[in-house]
Formats: sequence, structure tokens, C-alpha cells
Amino acid sequence: MSADRERTFVMVKPDGVQRGLVGEIVGRLEARGLRLDGAKLLTIDRDLAEDHYAEHVDKPFFEDLVSFITSGPALAMVWSGQDATRQVRQMMGDTDPAVAAPGTIRGDFALDLGRNVIHGSDHEDPGANEREIDLFFDPDELVDYDRIDEPWVYE
Repeated sequence: MSADRERTFVMVKPDGVQRGLVGEIVGRLEARGLRLDGAKLLTIDRDLAEDHYAEHVDKPFFEDLVSFITSGPALAMVWSGQDATRQVRQMMGDTDPAVAAPGTIRGDFALDLGRNVIHGSDHEDPGANEREIDLFFDPDELVDYDRIDEPWVYE
């Protein structure tokens, strides 16, 4: 993987899977020029959910987060590209869909904070992307390759 390519973790949450939004979300990320390096459909168990949301363990909404993310299948993915974590966060829109801009994933497909369709690593938390990738993927589950359109995406 080139030095300027960053990997980031993205998850279509159970509400996004149940609503049939996986293709739309994957399509938007691909169209932006990001590269899919790994994906798996899974129902997250409680232990993994608690590890994933560990920074919220003392907050009153922790149990709701864990309960929701374990409620059905989710699509865990690793995407890469220049400044990928920030790029994905911008595409996702504000955590609260009520204030997410139209054109963002949450602005277009979500109405409720507790059902906001997608999760992406926090670009303001250094190392969050790698921690989340390591929670969901073994290194041999990720692929490094050159997309044939990269000369048209990157200068």
C-alpha cells in the first residue's frame, strides 16, 4: 500500500442493511474514488459490540448502541485512499441526520439519530481507523491492489 493511501473502517449498520442501502452506499464510496480493500457481512456479537463502542461504556446510551448494532446483519468494510477517513466522514454527514446536509449518506437516507445507517472511523481520533479495522478484520482478509482508474483519480 502506498504511503499516501490511508485505510479506514466503514460499516453499514443493521438499519442500512435491512433497508437495502448497501449497494447505494458502496456505489457512492466507489464513485468517489475510494478503493474497497475488504468486506464482510456479519451479525455482531455482544463482545465485539462492547469493544467497538468501548469509549461510550459510561454513557447512558451505551446499552442502546450495543443492542442496536447486534440486532441484525451489518456490512463491515475497509476502504482506502488519500485521506480516506476524512473523505468518508464528509460523505456520511453529521451523526444526527436531522442536521446532516442533503447529498450526504445520512442526509439522504436517515431521519433518526439512533438509526443513522452508517458508521465510519473518526478522523479526529488518531488511530481510530486502525483500531476499528483490527477489531473486525484479520490482516489476511484485506487486499492491496491497484485500481485501473487510479491515474484518473489521483494526480
